[in-house]
Amino acid sequence: MKVFHTVSGLRDDLNKERQQGLRVGFVPTMGNLHDGHLALIKQARQSNDVVVCSIFVNALQFGLNEDWDKYPRTYQNDCDKLRAAGCDYLFHPDDIEMYPNGLDTQSRVICPTMTDVLCGASRPGHFEGVTTVVSKLFNIVQPDEAIFGIKDYQQLAVIRRMVQDLCMPVLISSAPIHRETDGLAMSSRNRYITAEERPLVTVLKDSLEWMAGEIQSGSRDFSGLEEAAKARIIAAGFKIDYVTACNSKTLDLAAHDDMEITVLGAMFTDAARLIDNLSITL
Repeated sequence: MKVFHTVSGLRDDLNKERQQGLRVGFVPTMGNLHDGHLALIKQARQSNDVVVCSIFVNALQFGLNEDWDKYPRTYQNDCDKLRAAGCDYLFHPDDIEMYPNGLDTQSRVICPTMTDVLCGASRPGHFEGVTTVVSKLFNIVQPDEAIFGIKDYQQLAVIRRMVQDLCMPVLISSAPIHRETDGLAMSSRNRYITAEERPLVTVLKDSLEWMAGEIQSGSRDFSGLEEAAKARIIAAGFKIDYVTACNSKTLDLAAHDDMEITVLGAMFTDAARLIDNLSITL
């Protein structure tokens, strides 16, 4: 695996690959890699000749009082995992390489839809940071395909819209949620969960599955289902961020005649914010 810390170095090498007609797949990450990330690498390998991964903890997508400074950075371990997974290139820039003019004057990429609800409502500016850094990474890597996990469902929807709106020649592919043996969605932030909380955190997944089952059985009382699911989570000892049923494509609140619905939820443990989702077709 070749490791690059500069834009110019990575571009020069990837240009040689493209001149040979090779297809480039890309997996952007913030590091602290787990099996979910490695599944994205393996999926990229299946449909591309060259696989690129980036590791960059993007300060622009972290809000005030969020965990940018303590976000786990495990670079050497990540490199070992990427090599074992068959990654060809790692792009690991520092803040100056990604934002040479500083964050305050950095040009921004803003998606005006789907970004002020759900995670966007509780994390103002988060998706502006995501779309800005992803657009920069796409310009740097120039991939044919980029793969994202469905766990971050809203992020995936926003990136797809950005790519469509800006006519970016990148195929956006998704990968299923990778889960722990008990069903908890894998996340770099799971390490923040305490031992006492750990047996209880699957209440988020269980509550969303219950909602989806009720909807599939014919219920259209979305607000009632949301309140009942929230009550389950609160009873388990956790704080609610949101639980809702949405149109899978627009992320608008689910309507009675919607045929594709995604139920999404986010909750807080003592030190972690966990998200999950489940999509159904009626």
